[in-house]
Amino acid sequence: MEKIASFQVDHDTLEPGLYVSRIDEYNGMKTVTFDIRMKKPNDGDYLTTTEAHSIEHLGATYLRNNADIKDRVVYFGPMGCRTGFYVIFFDDISVKEASVIITDMFEFIASYEGEIPGAKAKECGNYLDLELGCAKTQAKEYLEVLHRLCYENTHY
Repeated sequence: MEKIASFQVDHDTLEPGLYVSRIDEYNGMKTVTFDIRMKKPNDGDYLTTTEAHSIEHLGATYLRNNADIKDRVVYFGPMGCRTGFYVIFFDDISVKEASVIITDMFEFIASYEGEIPGAKAKECGNYLDLELGCAKTQAKEYLEVLHRLCYENTHY
């Protein structure tokens, strides 16, 4: 079997950052997948399921409610290894444009007040595994990474 592209990335040297993971085209429709790498792989410090779940709810809510980009968002969700997230956009989106959107999303999460959206049993399959404080803490930590982002280092 062919090894998929994400398993060909050298995770021993990968640092927290924002990376273009892949660009795909099907029937003339292009999508761009970004790797929102919040944690250094294989370093022992991973997002807890509560942190990842809470960021997922808040991030998806932000992206799906942003009038400027909501129709360009295909997907936002956590990596199984719990070191970050993937976000997929329709169209050819630049790293700079994506970094602005992702920074705005993490600023939204870091400053969010109130109940996490979708935090009721009717709305979520694991609604008890959500906690705002830990999502805000992780968002603030990742914002430090985004504020130091060097666009030349956004490809594997």
